[in-house]
Amino acid sequence: MNPFLVAKERPDAVATIIAESGVAMTYGELAETAGKIASAFRGLGLKPGDHIALMLPNGIWYHPIGWGAWLAGLYWTPISTRLQHAEVAHILADSDSRLVVTAPDYEPLMEELQARETPVSHWFTCGEGNDRFSALAALIEGQTPLDTGPDTPVGTDMLYSSGTTGRPKGILPKLGRTRDEADPLSVLLTRLYGFTPDSVYLCPAPLYHGSPLKYTLAIHRVGGTNVVMTRFDAEGALAAIDRYHVTHSQWVPTMLSRMVRLPGEVKARYDLSSHEAAVHAAAPCPPELKRQLIDWWGPIVHEFYAGSEAIGYTAIDTEQWLAHPGSVGRPVLGEIHIVGEKGEELSIGEVGQIYFGNGPQISYHNDPEKTASVYHPEGWITMGDMGRLDEEGYLYLSDRKDFMIITGGVNVYPKEIEDLLSVHPAIADVAVFGIPNEEFGEEVKAVVQPVEWPDDENALVELLTAHCRAHLSPIKVPRSFDLARELPRQENGKLYKKTLRATYLAKTNA
Repeated sequence: MNPFLVAKERPDAVATIIAESGVAMTYGELAETAGKIASAFRGLGLKPGDHIALMLPNGIWYHPIGWGAWLAGLYWTPISTRLQHAEVAHILADSDSRLVVTAPDYEPLMEELQARETPVSHWFTCGEGNDRFSALAALIEGQTPLDTGPDTPVGTDMLYSSGTTGRPKGILPKLGRTRDEADPLSVLLTRLYGFTPDSVYLCPAPLYHGSPLKYTLAIHRVGGTNVVMTRFDAEGALAAIDRYHVTHSQWVPTMLSRMVRLPGEVKARYDLSSHEAAVHAAAPCPPELKRQLIDWWGPIVHEFYAGSEAIGYTAIDTEQWLAHPGSVGRPVLGEIHIVGEKGEELSIGEVGQIYFGNGPQISYHNDPEKTASVYHPEGWITMGDMGRLDEEGYLYLSDRKDFMIITGGVNVYPKEIEDLLSVHPAIADVAVFGIPNEEFGEEVKAVVQPVEWPDDENALVELLTAHCRAHLSPIKVPRSFDLARELPRQENGKLYKKTLRATYLAKTNA
């Protein structure tokens, strides 16, 4: 299925609702708007296989533009609204984007980029037009929706890696799928989580991230309703579940933590009985936090491990997780191999680099060196994460290879320490990484964001140190703690740990 077929059968069914305002778009409106956008893009000279880019907040325009590009056979790249000028310029140039659609809030940034050398020749805004940006609404006015046959090749999104461990890389999918051909990922998600035309899916995260985008597109393919939040708010999310009778949702651990920490009287205000499946991923979830969530929401909690590269997918439901706490599941797409430093496959229980085999192949746009670096001689592919398998084939994440700490010759994985500290009632967020130590090579450093800034900072550090000593071996206890007002996280829950660690390394080398 796809939304254009849904529109023919059920034109008045609601495709998208903006949670805060209630602004809605039916499938008939979605198909007509996307079809007009596709015609307009073709009229501008864009050909199948060309690239466009979107820098937009969550809103009612996001999906029509994406589906319009899809119908016109184009690659379309969502750009994070949190990126800076140089990062956006890199993505525009690297993606070979010929057209950009933005919103009024980001016009000043894009206006500066217009003076640079980029491949972009068409600049549009979802707001009112001006001398620098043409109004997308005016472009599609009077257009006839593009009419394509079922065997017409369509386009696809081309996502960029988050850039948390380096410059963002474009993940280039192959074109060739036709309009009415099934999308394999959507089929997988529908099977795992029971998406139906009656599903109401809550999206509390930015649509420029891979999972929120892919899940909402899958909902549109089955004819369900997407409820999109313009920004995450813990109580607002509960209100949306209640107001729109949400059946499915997807979260990252920082969102779950903020909702779990809400006062009991606030939680009790909202009816969550419609909620059938709550899915989380994107960052490791501390086991204690997940237990608290299950106690509150019941056995509806699912977790997965995957990435924008879509080379594999693991899944685990509540019952499986309670039997294998801390696991992110078994593979439902691809097969897992745990690989050592010399490229050898490791035994059950040993920690190594995670590779997926027998799954989709990938390439990074304009970067054959990066593409080659993620492939194993056996053809397996890695996203750089570390983990282990148990006897039943369940995967447990350790951390990215980049963040493993080697102190006194012992490998220490920050995730275990972060899991312990993140559920401490005094801590809102935490990052653990290694910094140089003359005697041990590296030492464990913790940077914590308190729930409330303490009157006595030393007392809090002493409390956290004692907490770690009571639960961790001495080598894993942070040698030092720093307090921070806020840690640099993306809305998808990923921590900019490389940037944070680089700041400390610069201090060390100063």
